[in-house]
Amino acid sequence: MYGICNLSIVPCRKEASDRSEMVTQLLFGEHFTVLETLGNWCRIKIAYDDYECWIDKKQFQTISAFTFEQLSTQDVFCTTELVQVISDTQSSQLLPIVLGSTLPNFEEGICKIEKQEFSYDGSFVNSSLPSAKEEFLETAMMYLNAPYLWGGRTSFGIDCSGFTQMVYKINGIKLFRDAYQQAEQGETLSFVEEAEAGDLAFFDNEEGRIVHVGIVMNHNKIIHASGKVRIDGFDHQGIFNNDKKDYTHKLRLLKRIV
Repeated sequence: MYGICNLSIVPCRKEASDRSEMVTQLLFGEHFTVLETLGNWCRIKIAYDDYECWIDKKQFQTISAFTFEQLSTQDVFCTTELVQVISDTQSSQLLPIVLGSTLPNFEEGICKIEKQEFSYDGSFVNSSLPSAKEEFLETAMMYLNAPYLWGGRTSFGIDCSGFTQMVYKINGIKLFRDAYQQAEQGETLSFVEEAEAGDLAFFDNEEGRIVHVGIVMNHNKIIHASGKVRIDGFDHQGIFNNDKKDYTHKLRLLKRIV
């Protein structure tokens, strides 16, 4: 069975329970495979990043295998406004969607989920085509001051790897969901001085596990989600929190994805 997110934002859980921790979110238009069903819950594998999680079976729409394959092979169009609305062309009902949502089967202002059509007149980008690297930071700044939320992927709440994944998604580059997974992608850089704006920096904890990621900026700065999406100092030691006047994250490695 296959499905697609037909709501604004859907929480994805670690286990099949409303009380289980949220590990990621589905945004409108993102599709997936249903791996198993348990009561009111479905374990899914998200097509975009192969992430597995549980969602409530009332919070998605089933799609055919043909539609799933179509969505998996066609160009992906992403919204580029913090919040916009789409309108059901038959009922005229409005649905708010957030930055980085996917517009399935999008053509001439209309996106389609099976036989249902929605009109969208906001800004968008073909995220199947990689953007110029300087545009990554322009996208990142749209999330500035978004509150930190474990498992979040929106400007209303986002975690560190959700932030980097969404910035890269909008700019046409696929990242895995979690920081330790993203750290396995791309080319490793040897020195901070080699890093360019738009590269990724990863940070570990006392056990040596990668637990944090941010996007390198010019002039020894980094933008990352810690309490909120913020800009701090950055050097070979790690992140220097401008408010605390102290280092808060220890640098582990640098990666160039683009």
